[in-house]
Amino acid sequence: MYAGGGSGAVARSVASVDVAPIAGKSGWLVRHALSDRLGSGTQPHYRLDVRLDEKLQGLGQLSDDTITRERRTMRARYQLVDLSSGAVMLDATATADAGMDVVSSEYAVIAAEQTAQENLSREIADQIVTRVATRLRESTQGTAPVAVPAAPAPASGQ
Repeated sequence: MYAGGGSGAVARSVASVDVAPIAGKSGWLVRHALSDRLGSGTQPHYRLDVRLDEKLQGLGQLSDDTITRERRTMRARYQLVDLSSGAVMLDATATADAGMDVVSSEYAVIAAEQTAQENLSREIADQIVTRVATRLRESTQGTAPVAVPAAPAPASGQ
């Protein structure tokens, strides 16, 4: 995949991916992480559309209904679109989650939630970049599948 280093075919293709804006704070974090990993080309040939779905769920509960553990889940549905033809080259989903202890310090809980959000954003970006680079390598080497099966749409409320 990395043949030719930064000037190889895959590196040039990856650098020609423009990341569309993503809503919300997590969207900003994911978009920033994607832009850092993809690099920047002079003329975009592809557009990456990402839609995020997040959930913060209480897990551990004491007898007084106090939550003692939380799980933050982030799911990204993304599509790689060829700008010249409008064809969807890749339609997939990336998922990451993290668990956090809920302690008596509100500051510590907020800091843990923000750190989890930042870490999950980077993990999602890593998964997306890996899949995009693999797909672009396949297309530059002529080994791309004829049709890419679409990932199931995220269910609302999840």
